Amino acid sequence: MKRFTYGIIFLLILSLAMPLFAGGNKEGDNIIQFAGSGGYPPFNFINEDNEVIGFDVDVAREIAERLGYELDYVTTAWDGIIEGLRAGRYNGILGSMAITPERQEVVDFSEPYYYSGAQLIVSKKSGINSPADLTGKHNVGLVTGTTFAQDAEKLGVNIKFYEDDNQTLMELINGRLHAVITDRVVGLNAMSKIQGGDNLTLAGELLRKEECAIAFQKDDPLRDKVNNILKEMREDGTLAKISENWFNGENITNP
Repeated sequence: MKRFTYGIIFLLILSLAMPLFAGGNKEGDNIIQFAGSGGYPPFNFINEDNEVIGFDVDVAREIAERLGYELDYVTTAWDGIIEGLRAGRYNGILGSMAITPERQEVVDFSEPYYYSGAQLIVSKKSGINSPADLTGKHNVGLVTGTTFAQDAEKLGVNIKFYEDDNQTLMELINGRLHAVITDRVVGLNAMSKIQGGDNLTLAGELLRKEECAIAFQKDDPLRDKVNNILKEMREDGTLAKISENWFNGENITNP
């Protein structure tokens, strides 16, 4: 009888403790998880203290706070980030993901929270002044899993894939690439900080404009809640303020 009683008590204690061990995606938990690559400065990146920071992270933190949750910002490989969302490893992707028809087939997007575009970056001594100067003999670097592959394909260049833009730009600086295609804001930020970045320049106008939004699992009611919060953040100036803090006073949140 005592063993039976102890067994019941143990099960009750275990059931009460279960929420403590539940992941951030479990209903009732006070943690919400948004994901990004962690290698995309100044949007989401790891600082010297091994903390993930950036524009995306600050936007995610504000959304989490307004939802009444604590933020857990997850970093994961970009080329598998959608699969991770669909498998329920995190609640959403808030990592500078551009809206595309292909992605819309498998995930739902929020309203855009910022706007940018694809930019060609070259060495100042390259002789390349615009995308029209590129041929199939030119090696162009870009990050795996990004929409910039479609831009490179249209240009008919030889594409080289890398893990993040730190790698692509270092390869460009070291002469192993003729050009890089990345987000304009990301490129400008990296060029101002990376050693040798002052030898790089933007070549021509934007190849294509992009709307960046938060990705959710299909039919997730969280999307509507986040859309309402994004609207509030626009109206009260919070979204613009976060942008201005990260981009030298520039507001990238307007169309």
